[in-house]
Amino acid sequence: MVEQAIEISPEDIFGLIAFSGDAKASYHAALHLLRENKIEEAEAEVVKGDSILKEAHAIQTKFVTLEAQGKSAKVGVLMVHAQDHLMNTILVKELLDHMMTMQKEINNLKGMN
Repeated sequence: MVEQAIEISPEDIFGLIAFSGDAKASYHAALHLLRENKIEEAEAEVVKGDSILKEAHAIQTKFVTLEAQGKSAKVGVLMVHAQDHLMNTILVKELLDHMMTMQKEINNLKGMN
Protein backbone atom coordinates (compact mmCIF):
# COMPACT_ATOMS: atom_id res chain seq x y z
CA MET A 1 0.00 0.00 0.00
CA VAL A 2 1.42 3.37 -1.03
CA GLU A 3 0.99 6.12 1.51
CA GLN A 4 -0.47 9.39 0.35
CA ALA A 5 1.20 12.56 1.49
CA ILE A 6 -0.82 15.31 3.09
CA GLU A 7 0.11 18.92 3.64
CA ILE A 8 -0.21 20.45 7.08
CA SER A 9 -1.20 24.03 6.45
CA PRO A 10 0.23 26.98 8.38
CA GLU A 11 -3.38 27.85 9.27
CA ASP A 12 -3.79 24.50 11.03
CA ILE A 13 -0.46 24.83 12.80
CA PHE A 14 -1.12 28.35 14.01
CA GLY A 15 -4.70 27.37 14.81
CA LEU A 16 -3.38 24.71 17.17
CA ILE A 17 -1.06 27.22 18.80
CA ALA A 18 -3.67 29.98 19.08
CA PHE A 19 -6.54 27.80 20.29
CA SER A 20 -4.29 26.05 22.79
CA GLY A 21 -2.96 29.35 24.11
CA ASP A 22 -6.43 30.87 24.38
CA ALA A 23 -7.79 27.83 26.22
CA LYS A 24 -4.84 27.82 28.62
CA ALA A 25 -5.34 31.53 29.27
CA SER A 26 -8.98 30.85 30.18
CA TYR A 27 -7.93 28.11 32.59
CA HIS A 28 -5.41 30.41 34.27
CA ALA A 29 -8.04 33.15 34.45
CA ALA A 30 -10.38 30.68 36.15
CA LEU A 31 -7.83 30.01 38.87
CA HIS A 32 -7.20 33.72 39.42
CA LEU A 33 -10.93 34.41 39.66
CA LEU A 34 -11.37 31.56 42.12
CA ARG A 35 -8.63 32.99 44.33
CA GLU A 36 -10.88 36.05 44.58
CA ASN A 37 -13.79 33.70 45.38
CA LYS A 38 -15.55 34.57 42.13
CA ILE A 39 -16.82 31.04 41.65
CA GLU A 40 -19.40 31.61 38.92
CA GLU A 41 -16.99 33.69 36.83
CA ALA A 42 -14.27 31.06 37.30
CA GLU A 43 -16.56 28.28 36.18
CA ALA A 44 -17.57 30.35 33.13
CA GLU A 45 -13.87 30.66 32.20
CA VAL A 46 -13.49 26.89 32.44
CA VAL A 47 -16.46 26.40 30.11
CA LYS A 48 -14.95 28.96 27.72
CA GLY A 49 -11.57 27.22 27.85
CA ASP A 50 -13.15 23.83 27.22
CA SER A 51 -14.94 25.17 24.16
CA ILE A 52 -11.73 26.65 22.75
CA LEU A 53 -9.78 23.47 23.52
CA LYS A 54 -12.30 21.49 21.47
CA GLU A 55 -11.35 23.62 18.45
CA ALA A 56 -7.67 22.76 18.91
CA HIS A 57 -8.46 19.12 19.45
CA ALA A 58 -10.51 19.04 16.23
CA ILE A 59 -7.45 20.12 14.26
CA GLN A 60 -5.34 17.42 15.88
CA THR A 61 -8.04 14.80 15.32
CA LYS A 62 -8.12 15.67 11.61
CA PHE A 63 -4.45 14.75 11.25
CA VAL A 64 -4.67 11.63 13.41
CA THR A 65 -7.61 10.44 11.30
CA LEU A 66 -5.78 11.09 8.04
CA GLU A 67 -2.75 9.18 9.27
CA ALA A 68 -4.94 6.29 10.39
CA GLN A 69 -6.26 6.22 6.82
CA GLY A 70 -2.72 5.70 5.51
CA LYS A 71 -1.95 9.31 4.69
CA SER A 72 1.18 10.82 6.15
CA ALA A 73 2.59 14.29 6.54
CA LYS A 74 6.02 15.77 6.85
CA VAL A 75 6.17 17.15 10.36
CA GLY A 76 8.31 20.19 10.93
CA VAL A 77 9.42 22.06 14.00
CA LEU A 78 6.35 24.33 13.90
CA MET A 79 4.00 21.35 14.07
CA VAL A 80 5.97 19.89 16.96
CA HIS A 81 5.75 23.29 18.65
CA ALA A 82 1.98 23.38 18.08
CA GLN A 83 1.56 19.88 19.53
CA ASP A 84 3.64 20.94 22.52
CA HIS A 85 1.26 23.84 23.15
CA LEU A 86 -1.75 21.56 22.86
CA MET A 87 -0.38 18.92 25.20
CA ASN A 88 0.59 21.53 27.79
CA THR A 89 -2.93 22.95 27.67
CA ILE A 90 -4.41 19.48 28.09
CA LEU A 91 -2.18 18.97 31.14
CA VAL A 92 -3.34 22.29 32.61
CA LYS A 93 -6.94 21.17 32.02
CA GLU A 94 -6.31 17.83 33.74
CA LEU A 95 -4.86 19.54 36.81
CA LEU A 96 -7.38 22.38 36.84
CA ASP A 97 -10.17 20.42 38.51
CA HIS A 98 -7.89 19.43 41.40
CA MET A 99 -6.52 22.93 41.74
CA MET A 100 -9.99 24.48 41.76
CA THR A 101 -11.13 22.03 44.43
CA MET A 102 -8.11 22.92 46.57
CA GLN A 103 -8.65 26.65 46.06
CA LYS A 104 -12.29 26.33 47.11
CA GLU A 105 -11.15 24.55 50.28
CA ILE A 106 -8.58 27.28 50.93
CA ASN A 107 -11.21 29.97 50.40
CA ASN A 108 -13.50 28.13 52.80
CA LEU A 109 -10.78 27.91 55.45
CA LYS A 110 -10.14 31.64 55.04
CA GLY A 111 -13.84 32.28 55.62
CA MET A 112 -14.35 33.61 52.10
CA ASN A 113 -17.58 31.68 51.56
